[in-house]
Amino acid sequence: HHHHHHGSAFNTLVFSDEFEYEGKPDPEKWHYQVIPPNNGSWHNNELQHYTNRSENSFVSDGTLKIRAIKEKYTFEGSTKDYTSARLNSKFAFTYGKVEVRAKLPSKKGTWPAIWTLGANSNETGNYFGEQYGNAEWPACGSIDILEQNGWDKESTIAHFHWSDLNSDEYQNLGGTTPITNASGSFHVYSLEWNASAMKVFLDDTLVYELKNSQNTPYNAPHYLLLNIAMGGTLGGDIPENFTDDIFEIDYVRIYQ
Repeated sequence: HHHHHHGSAFNTLVFSDEFEYEGKPDPEKWHYQVIPPNNGSWHNNELQHYTNRSENSFVSDGTLKIRAIKEKYTFEGSTKDYTSARLNSKFAFTYGKVEVRAKLPSKKGTWPAIWTLGANSNETGNYFGEQYGNAEWPACGSIDILEQNGWDKESTIAHFHWSDLNSDEYQNLGGTTPITNASGSFHVYSLEWNASAMKVFLDDTLVYELKNSQNTPYNAPHYLLLNIAMGGTLGGDIPENFTDDIFEIDYVRIYQ
């Protein structure tokens, strides 16, 4: 694998998973988020439950597979028609370069994401709990390194959601870029983040750059999330004939 460094100074590997093993994602590195935070559902009108079962995430042949499945599944009295997985890194970091090499699901209705949340997020069932604080979203800040609409598999999205630390005003900015063969071939989704800016790349293309400042929540620890949501705001309509789909991740690397 070749490295994309864009001339940056991020050259020390501080967290990685190459997925060169078989079975469940490494429990030293990954936490499953399974408790729906919104009265038995996830936010954004999504239609899945997230599970810790190997049906929904497993490592084989050098890659992590996150698999969304159409199936009735009940968690604590709440029943959904789809299952998937949502992994949190058991690693929080301020500034750095994140690189994830992945193939995206191809089917309509799938909403894959590679993203970060401020480690002070108070989201139910996250790994860090209140260790870093208990900020509501969007005050904790989030960075969407990769999202993809359920209805447009020919482009990808980089997006930032936060609230201004001075005014509490909600902010969101981002951009899209065309992508070729997102599900058939691997692409590298990356973030370069320091005190002056956050830059999100697709391979060597800058998708979006947001200037950083003291009044953003981007000068504090974040952690990484990997998931496929089903339906909802960015997933949209799921076809009747949907059975399952896979988000395949070759590696996750974080440099500082």
